[in-house]
Amino acid sequence: MIARLTPRPLRGEIAALPSKSQAHRALICAALAKGKTRIVCGQTGQDVEATVRCLRALGAEIEYDGTAYTVAPIAVPAQDAVPDVGESGSTLRFLLPVACALGVNTEFVLHGRLAKRPLEPLWSELRRHGAVLERGENTIRAGGKLAGKDFSLAANVSSQFLSGIIFALCVMGGGSLHLETAMESAPYFDMTCDALERFGAELIKEETLIRLASGSMQSPGELAVEGDWSNAAFWLAAGAIGKETVAVTGLSASSAQGDKEILDLLRRFGAEVEQKEDRVTVHPAGGRLTGIEIDAAGIPAEMFSEPLPTGAVAGTMEDGCKVVLGGHDQVACAVGAGVFEPGKAAEGAGTVECMTPVYSRIPETIDFQRDNYAIVPYFGNYVTYAYSYTGGEL
Repeated sequence: MIARLTPRPLRGEIAALPSKSQAHRALICAALAKGKTRIVCGQTGQDVEATVRCLRALGAEIEYDGTAYTVAPIAVPAQDAVPDVGESGSTLRFLLPVACALGVNTEFVLHGRLAKRPLEPLWSELRRHGAVLERGENTIRAGGKLAGKDFSLAANVSSQFLSGIIFALCVMGGGSLHLETAMESAPYFDMTCDALERFGAELIKEETLIRLASGSMQSPGELAVEGDWSNAAFWLAAGAIGKETVAVTGLSASSAQGDKEILDLLRRFGAEVEQKEDRVTVHPAGGRLTGIEIDAAGIPAEMFSEPLPTGAVAGTMEDGCKVVLGGHDQVACAVGAGVFEPGKAAEGAGTVECMTPVYSRIPETIDFQRDNYAIVPYFGNYVTYAYSYTGGEL
């Protein structure tokens, strides 16, 4: 397939994609509540489908008609389950505690680099409460059944660990979660609390303690997955820096999503932002944008891509073509030139003229230290950059 893009000013109106984060949580709540639930979600994706597969494997009945999910809750948990998590870290962090609370002998099948991602301190806390956990090369086996209703976790690692424990407490009929540290990514945990409360769960939140008074939840009958503020942020920012008005629909002003902060940020930058009901419109700033200071501490770690070395396969296109990480532009130049053996070098010219030689080990000469040469890993070897700011003009 050949796709041709013709540059032109962005303008018009677009509907926000359904929030993946909210869809995960709504599906899990529906699978643990009493009564059937219809979850309106006009679009889905691989991560949400991973959650659907896992909930089905644990005993829920879920159908999707292209417009909405119909969820019949887990009446009798499966004895054994082999759910395919795909590459969805959210699915694994949410449902590993749930499987342990249900007492299902579960073998989670993991893809990509998910098997190498850390699960501490969640892992140790589950084992402390009776879970039997074992890592395979691309699997996680969970057995036993959680006992006790008093959990404790550091809250500055991943809010998804906290959400997973709260979902497990729903299965166990209630309990408490003690927070050992200040919470990072609080808006995402607020989304979990919001979802639980929509299903009738009684949550009591204190500074260092979260109590679930009762794990009993009742289906609201039908609910709709709201638009995703994270996805909408790109379009709204385009409206601020472009020459035409851009509007995004399907966004809830009362959303618990932390990414709705984009509205305040754009206003602080100097953009003209208008919000009416579920529609947000951003008008061109016309050169009035100014720099601001942003505190990004509230951004959850799971939103960032995992750092990978040069040469790692980041993904695969539909036609099978692999996407390989290059890194620094001059490292990418060496990759493209086919320079991989120590003793060889690539030469590239652009903003600078640069020689990128390959070494079998890190050079230890005083010249490298004195002149501050950067040395970076490269396919089991190392490269550095020696450049001139002439841009190849000499």
